Amino acid sequence: MQVDISGHHVEITAPLKEYVTSKIERVKRHFDQLITVHVVLSVEKLRQKAEATILISGGNLVAVAEDEDMYAAIDAMIDKLDRQAIKFKEKRSSHR
Repeated sequence: MQVDISGHHVEITAPLKEYVTSKIERVKRHFDQLITVHVVLSVEKLRQKAEATILISGGNLVAVAEDEDMYAAIDAMIDKLDRQAIKFKEKRSSHR
């Protein structure tokens, strides 16, 4: 699995990078076939924004979250990705 973290108008610090990678592990427990994870963290005035795109075998998962705190935005984004991963996994298993 390749994790790519970039920032738009924000510097990606080591604690921020470590926090994102630790949270990605939560989504990884649903899939063994995660190919790449691309996370973009950005700041627009007072809004912190976190976007993630995950390539998995059979599709893509995309989530965007905004909040006043960057860590809260990351948590909301991971929650969305977790729900999408569970739904995708259930769809795949029920159709076969």
